[in-house]
Amino acid sequence: MKKITLILIGAILFSIAPLRADEGMWILPLIEKLNNKKLAELGFKISAKDIYDINKSSLKDAIVHFGGGCTGEIISGEGLLLTNHHCGYGVIQRLSTVENDYLQNGFWAMNREQELPSPGLTVTFLESFTDVTNEVVKATAAVENTPEFAKALQAVSDDIIKRAVGDNKYLRGRVSSFYGGNAYYLVVTKTYTDIRFVGAPPSSIGKYGADTDNWMWPRHTGDFSMFRVYADKDNNPAPYSPDNKPYIPKKHLTISLKGVKQGDPAMIIGYPGRTNRFMTSSEVKETSDITNAIVIYVRGIRQEVLMADMEADPKIRLQYSSKYAGSSNYWKKAIGMNETFKKLKVQERRADEEVKFQEWVNANPARKAKYGTALEEIRGAVSNRAEALYLSAYLREALGSIEMLSVAASFTDYAENLAKGNTEEAGKALEFGKRRLSAFYKDYSAPTDRKVAKALIKVFRDKIKGEERPAFYNVIDEKFGGNIDAFVDNLYDNSVFPCEEKFKKALETPEVIANDPAIAIVKTIAPVQMKAMQTLSKENPVLAKGQKAYIAGQLEMKQGQAMYPDANSTMRMTYGQVLNYSPKDAVIYEHITTLKGVMEKEDPNN
Repeated sequence: MKKITLILIGAILFSIAPLRADEGMWILPLIEKLNNKKLAELGFKISAKDIYDINKSSLKDAIVHFGGGCTGEIISGEGLLLTNHHCGYGVIQRLSTVENDYLQNGFWAMNREQELPSPGLTVTFLESFTDVTNEVVKATAAVENTPEFAKALQAVSDDIIKRAVGDNKYLRGRVSSFYGGNAYYLVVTKTYTDIRFVGAPPSSIGKYGADTDNWMWPRHTGDFSMFRVYADKDNNPAPYSPDNKPYIPKKHLTISLKGVKQGDPAMIIGYPGRTNRFMTSSEVKETSDITNAIVIYVRGIRQEVLMADMEADPKIRLQYSSKYAGSSNYWKKAIGMNETFKKLKVQERRADEEVKFQEWVNANPARKAKYGTALEEIRGAVSNRAEALYLSAYLREALGSIEMLSVAASFTDYAENLAKGNTEEAGKALEFGKRRLSAFYKDYSAPTDRKVAKALIKVFRDKIKGEERPAFYNVIDEKFGGNIDAFVDNLYDNSVFPCEEKFKKALETPEVIANDPAIAIVKTIAPVQMKAMQTLSKENPVLAKGQKAYIAGQLEMKQGQAMYPDANSTMRMTYGQVLNYSPKDAVIYEHITTLKGVMEKEDPNN
């Protein structure tokens, strides 16, 4: 049996430095064709078949999609799962109380009986990954670039999935787009729902460095947590039951304790979320100046409010730890992206690439017919949607981050149906809203949300022109003399949503909910959202058409060069060597970090 040595990045305290990779997020079925030779040259003792094989167990059977947004690894023959601490963070927070604060203090189950059920958590295994491009293209070619395309794509996808999955109730399928819609793959998966929390270190280890070290090197974080997958007596997915047994995997990883040395081959297999590596210069500028800039500004303000309350009250710290972590993770990423765009002159480099691409296109009539307008379409759509994207981003990041308004939005359908006399539909909408709130108040602080609302309603007013603001800003001016703090205090004092007891009391006379002042505010936001969405709905298909042609042209222009598609939450692999890293002149980061660095970073005041 071939020995597999796995280096789990971030899963042990003494972390491994960034790889010098052959780059890429390679699709597993294509590794044999595109990467096998390079793997051998780097010294790997495994082949492409050891990584992905649908006819026998392979590494893909030990790698899982954890919680729908992270990667995990099965590391025992009894379903033990290793993932990052930040991936288990939300689950650990939900299981914690002030009295049993597993997030702050850590937790270890000493036996199976002590493992904690984690409702809502899922673990998904990849069964197969199949190219269905020809079938999709054949079924959609006649309606490409028309409003009927989406319907045709859905129809052929449904047919492909039905034939692949059949009556197997444990399997799920989806057809995913790659290379901007130039390729399609059928992904068949199996999802387990009885997942139990086994252990994690205290946050002082699992989240060591917090925002300061996030997305940075060197890292000294013990970024790991452990769970166990359970199955029924036949090893199939099943809801939680005391009778379920630990899942028996087709394959599990063994962890080497030998350490690493420079030049060792190493790989990462997992589920990267989303990337946009084919972005043009105009899209880079849009991402930097609109999307990232707004995320950085608004989340920075909200996070200051949250952190102040979290530091002052242990209960609020526990309630908002996961929310804060989720917000700050992308906030820090956006900061790093913008710094990298500037440092590496990404926009300028992309502009140079576009000049070369257009010259190549124009040199051949056939290419000009296929790709000649691609860049023009992208630039036009980006320009035409700029104001709508700006407004939409502030609606999402500012007003959309006020928890009470988000909850009230769950009851707008109820209010509208009640007003129209649609009793049956109103009843369904009310039940939907009640389900949404079933677990809401456990992790909600009305005083904290009130402070956030005051800050973010001011942000929106400062950044959005008067005629584009929701009508409730007129109420602030006319009834409260422009005083946002007074308006927010009045809102939170009179709405039933900030108080669980008031909300439950209002359920006795649901008309009270329908006439709540928070719902009235949400109703003024909806037309503003609709206006922005109308522009985006018009321009986004134009952008997608240009992107598809541009990427297809890139693939043709660079024939012979292996090019990987953007991440889209499907399993990928990257590989390279373990080496030191030099981020800038005269600075070298070694390929490992040690406990000494933890002591050097220790800040008793933070």
